[in-house]
Amino acid sequence: MSFAPRVPSPVVELSDDRLAPYGVRLYLKRDDLIHPEIPGNKWRKLKYNLAHAQAAGHGTLLTFGGAYSNHIQAVAAAGHYFGFSTIGIIRGEEHLPLNPVLAYAADRGMRLVYLDRTTYRAKHDPDLVEGLRREFGDYYLLPEGGSNALALRGCAELPAEIPFAFDAICCASGTGGTLAGIALGLGEGQRAMGFSALKGGGFLADDVRRLQEGYGRVTDNWSIEAGYHFGGFARRDAELDDFISDFAERHSMVLEWVYVAKMMYGIVDLVHSGRFAPGTVVVAVVTGGATC
Repeated sequence: MSFAPRVPSPVVELSDDRLAPYGVRLYLKRDDLIHPEIPGNKWRKLKYNLAHAQAAGHGTLLTFGGAYSNHIQAVAAAGHYFGFSTIGIIRGEEHLPLNPVLAYAADRGMRLVYLDRTTYRAKHDPDLVEGLRREFGDYYLLPEGGSNALALRGCAELPAEIPFAFDAICCASGTGGTLAGIALGLGEGQRAMGFSALKGGGFLADDVRRLQEGYGRVTDNWSIEAGYHFGGFARRDAELDDFISDFAERHSMVLEWVYVAKMMYGIVDLVHSGRFAPGTVVVAVVTGGATC
């Protein structure tokens, strides 16, 4: 079975009369079009991890995630396309019937194992990791969200795919790995902005620095916007829904709401508040496609 990612992904300018009076040019980096099952930052994070796992002779990928985790879905797809067995350690109890994300993962051959939330919080504990190794045998460990040094290497390749000069690049942030990697790939004078999808997302600054330390190079060309979470992770309200509907009418594109729509709302709001000077060129990374 073959896997053919669309890389580099397209870059298109967004013509929007809400931005025009402010002199800001906004482009979309359509990473959601890389692959329908392993889109955007999921492929960039997995790319070098999969190569490393294959080179080391691992036959199984094990990772962690919530019941609606796009990362779980992407790892299951990667196992299918690249010949790995996959194990997903899922936060919380099993609920039947499976939701669409877990049903897809199971259909792609992933073994689903459930941990209660207290135990799940100890997922970084060496004793827990070793216990899983005793239970399931040797495996290649992918962290929750897929963010590690090899993931940063993949994400750092993104800025070089943009064929014009730009000032700022924006991405949605969950674990901080995409932001940390993109920042590593920027040129002088360019900045990366991460829009937290989590309530109280200021803590991501420490995570981004930790991830870059693990990579071996720490930069100061990035920032976190924590005010556009709309109630917290996987939460939405009427204002966000109205923005998504309006965006779809304007641009014939339905935004993924858990991450991407929140980022796009934030960008438009920051343009209106004067955060971007006239003449600024902004690139927004569309990391995933629309979900229900």
